Amino acid sequence: MDSFAGMRIFVRVADSGSFSAAARHLGVAPSSVSRQINDLEEELGTVLLTRTTRKLSLTEAGEIFCERARNILNEVDEAKLALSQLGSPSGILRVTVPSGIGREMVASAIPGFLDQYPGIKVVMSLTDQMVDIVDAAIDVAIRAGRQQDSSLRARKIGESQRIVCASPAYLKRAGVPKTPADLEHHNCITWRDHPGHNIWTFRGPGGISKVRASGSFFSQNADALVAASAAGVGVCLLPSWNMGIELRQKQLRAVLADYEAAPAAVPIYAVHAHRRHVPPKIRVFIDYLIGQFEADTSGALTRNAF
Repeated sequence: MDSFAGMRIFVRVADSGSFSAAARHLGVAPSSVSRQINDLEEELGTVLLTRTTRKLSLTEAGEIFCERARNILNEVDEAKLALSQLGSPSGILRVTVPSGIGREMVASAIPGFLDQYPGIKVVMSLTDQMVDIVDAAIDVAIRAGRQQDSSLRARKIGESQRIVCASPAYLKRAGVPKTPADLEHHNCITWRDHPGHNIWTFRGPGGISKVRASGSFFSQNADALVAASAAGVGVCLLPSWNMGIELRQKQLRAVLADYEAAPAAVPIYAVHAHRRHVPPKIRVFIDYLIGQFEADTSGALTRNAF
């Protein structure tokens, strides 16, 4: 058998704790993973994994072999990486992006990126759900907000102002809120998976104020919230990346200009799982996004554009 392939599969099984999780990451059938592990144990003449109906665990021999195998594989990967850096970055780049950020900012940067790096093919998934990038074999995740997972590496690529918006038709019908307190008398569209209220916090001339925001429409999908607000359902509070198109086309109008949401902005990060040596295709993609956002004079990330 291919010893390197066997070691890589074994380390993946050890890290994920199951044949099925390792198989999903590697894109093969669980039976293939099990067969490879059996072949590796037969070649080594020892049992590496204790199998039960509930879980897998490493034997003493498995612990020793796993540590050595991981070191060997890291050396091999670093050698391949060093060679790959001699030429232009290439390969398939798998990216997951929240729908609003992808629609407003990332997708518009893709044409220039592909022109600059023709050897890279991008596979992009738009979802507002948190994705386990290791288990899903994702190269880069674009995420909003402070990152808590210390096992992943995060680079800040920009930030977006949080603004309160409503459609002109809604504001004509319900009136324009002048202060945060006025929002309690408006139909507020909130990020929830069931009816209830959210607390929206603002900073203004009179200091900090908090309001109970609730209404008749709730969703945990940013595009749904923006679409409902643009259709005249009510008022929404979201980062500007979610509704840049609607604001520019005047389907939505920013209100409460004398107040800012607290926190005023949401940071945006590019996250990946490589702690030491970052593959060139990932590095150049993140660098390109940072460069695009820094050079963006249209104000996609700032409140003043609207």
